[in-house]
Amino acid sequence: MNIQTSKLINGKNIATHLKNQLKQELQQLITHYHTQPCIATIKVGHDPSSELYLKLRDQACTEAGIKSIHNNFEKNITQPQLIQKINQLNKDPAIHGIMVQYPLPPHITQKTIIETLSPIKDVEGLHPINLGKTLLGDEHLIPCTPQAVLTILEYEKIPLQGKNIVIINHSNIVGKPLAALLLNRNATVAICHIYTKNLTQYTQNADIIITATGKPNLITSSHIKQNTIIIDVGIIQTPHGITGDVKLDDVIEKTKKVTPVPGGVGPVTIASSLKNMIKTYKNCMEHPQK
Repeated sequence: MNIQTSKLINGKNIATHLKNQLKQELQQLITHYHTQPCIATIKVGHDPSSELYLKLRDQACTEAGIKSIHNNFEKNITQPQLIQKINQLNKDPAIHGIMVQYPLPPHITQKTIIETLSPIKDVEGLHPINLGKTLLGDEHLIPCTPQAVLTILEYEKIPLQGKNIVIINHSNIVGKPLAALLLNRNATVAICHIYTKNLTQYTQNADIIITATGKPNLITSSHIKQNTIIIDVGIIQTPHGITGDVKLDDVIEKTKKVTPVPGGVGPVTIASSLKNMIKTYKNCMEHPQK
């Protein structure tokens, strides 16, 4: 193994390890509850990247023993119609978890849709109740991508306490919940975004950089110090293939560890969604009246 390959974090291996653990847990729960878990996904419109992700997630669900059903709608669906469908799924005892595929069309308010979800069926952990619990240190249902980042860092035995960590993303789905999770582990966290001035002022002091901007080659060797750990959450389709936020061949010599794209955070995010599906399944089995 050469020095460059040894620095790459293999997300597929981590995901396989996690999925094997989850499959054993799920089989025990199915035996106990005598019910196969069923997860419903809501998708509006036709986005090729979303459809690829769903295909991979469905494959993971099948391997784990989870039934996955899709509710596909055209882009012209109204917000009241979508809310009505979510409420039906909330009340359906045969549905043990709900996921909404983002982004949604401009005429549909993401915040309203998230708030409509039943908190106990919220696979992505984005409902205000679940996010609020995460902020307070009760990490029962946490968003899948931040959970994947944590899983990678834990699997690689990378300590977080006292570390300087820079997150380049301030969304409700990634940056904000991830910052809370890292603060729960006593890291020192800086959040950067599109309006941040002089990004290198922050990244050059970071022990760990987590970037999720969707901007190719955003992070180069000039942004980092020696032995920085980089988690690249970005995924961008370019004429030359899929890439992330990091210019990998440029940073590899200075990094201690780095996730490639593809094959890094993506597979672990899918495995993390399975972990949350098991949690919502248990929620529904233990609290059927809700």
